[in-house]
Amino acid sequence: MQSLFHLAFHVHDLNAARQFYGTTLGCTEGRSTDTWVDFDFFGHQISCHLGKPFETTNTGHVGDHLVPMPHFGLVLELKDWQQLAQRLRDAHTRFVLEPQVRFEGQPGEQWTMFFYDPSGNPIEVKGFRSLKQLYAN
Repeated sequence: MQSLFHLAFHVHDLNAARQFYGTTLGCTEGRSTDTWVDFDFFGHQISCHLGKPFETTNTGHVGDHLVPMPHFGLVLELKDWQQLAQRLRDAHTRFVLEPQVRFEGQPGEQWTMFFYDPSGNPIEVKGFRSLKQLYAN
């Protein structure tokens, strides 16, 4: 059985969220009110609500880098990951961790990138040649 993930979180500005999630990331907008908006986040539902974004600290270890915790994200097939990385570069996104490969040539080889939405919510996107490798060790 396939299930879908849902995440609701705070943003400062719904118009900025629409620009970022809708235009930059290419997510389709769903229902909305004056205080929230839903997006199809690559097949999963996210809901951006007006409010104070969650606090983060750079305590997550990715190689020699510290990345924001908590964060959310998604896993894509490599070709889709590469297209999204280029979209983000074209939009002049400031990366916390530039798009790069990790564990090259090893089980679990993956590409990753970290960036913030306009409200400071951290997002990680991973890419795999095959999604079957997601839990490889």
